Amino acid sequence: MNSVIDPSANIHESVKIGPFCMIGPNVTIGPNCVLHSHVVIKGRTIIDEGNIFYQFSTIGEDTPDKKYAGEDTSLEIGKANIFREGVTVHRGTIQDKHKTVIGNGNLLMAYSHVGHDCEVGNDNVFANTAGLAGHVTIGNHVTLGAVTLIHQFCHIGDYSFTGLNTIITMDVPAFVKVAANPARPIGLNSIGMQRNNFDTDSVNLIKKAYRIVYRKGYSLQDAVKQLHALNTEANPALGTFISSIESSKRGLLR
Repeated sequence: MNSVIDPSANIHESVKIGPFCMIGPNVTIGPNCVLHSHVVIKGRTIIDEGNIFYQFSTIGEDTPDKKYAGEDTSLEIGKANIFREGVTVHRGTIQDKHKTVIGNGNLLMAYSHVGHDCEVGNDNVFANTAGLAGHVTIGNHVTLGAVTLIHQFCHIGDYSFTGLNTIITMDVPAFVKVAANPARPIGLNSIGMQRNNFDTDSVNLIKKAYRIVYRKGYSLQDAVKQLHALNTEANPALGTFISSIESSKRGLLR
């Protein structure tokens, strides 16, 4: 029942390690983390405090990207994340950022996957088998429904929401709900906004902004102009919505 731990791994004395785990060299694990059993942590992986890893999760593995040739790349994990059964997270590649980054307070449910060079923000929920290809950026407070699959280089904006079995190949703005295969916008994540304590005025303003982008028939360029005209009092929520549209590089899901 012994775990295999490389002597060069830097593991805080408060970390709890269950049976049959494997921790490789160049791994750093901060205070109060828990590895339940059969957890594999490899590579140059730095894990902050309070993370929980359930059985058969594999963290910091080499990417299967064919360009990867064993270079020294890394994975950085913040605080208080939960990695449920069978979750896989790959390190970065030298062709992009050299590292994969996961923020704080995320819940990755069973068999979800984070590919190489991804950036995942804070307080997100990945339902079972949600998967990110390489180079994907996830904002904050995002909910990915079960079996959501996101193509490489896509950006998913803050407080957005995806339905069951959604296939995403373009950028999703903040606050927007998408579903289906291929994904299509189905409305505003107003429930998510309310749960995260957005005031009524902000919710109503984002509803107006959504209609400008998705219901009025404007070109995207004209829609953005209308959004800036709507944001005369610099509402933070509307600013987030506008920024998520203007920063799109892969193309906006409309």
